[in-house]
Amino acid sequence: MSYYVIYRNDEHNEPSGLFVVDVGIGDAVLWDHRAGEWTYNPDLVVRFLDDYRNADRYRNVSRAAAEAVAPTVTGSGELPDESSIRAMFVGRADDR
Repeated sequence: MSYYVIYRNDEHNEPSGLFVVDVGIGDAVLWDHRAGEWTYNPDLVVRFLDDYRNADRYRNVSRAAAEAVAPTVTGSGELPDESSIRAMFVGRADDR
């Protein structure tokens, strides 16, 4: 798994988002602020990460760093464990 902290701008002052990506299979989840939950959306994540205009707006971090940032991004929630994240991926396998 790869973890990405997203920032509003290139100053990296306040984290505003969090992505979890399994590059090997192309799956990804992100914290959806509107829904208030972790959401499966690999298309959005890949578009964001592949857009050169966003290159200064995210950082690839360790799981420990992502866990530390998760409460700030989610408002109180924790980063799901890897088993739960994989379950989100498997649950969406039929939609691919």
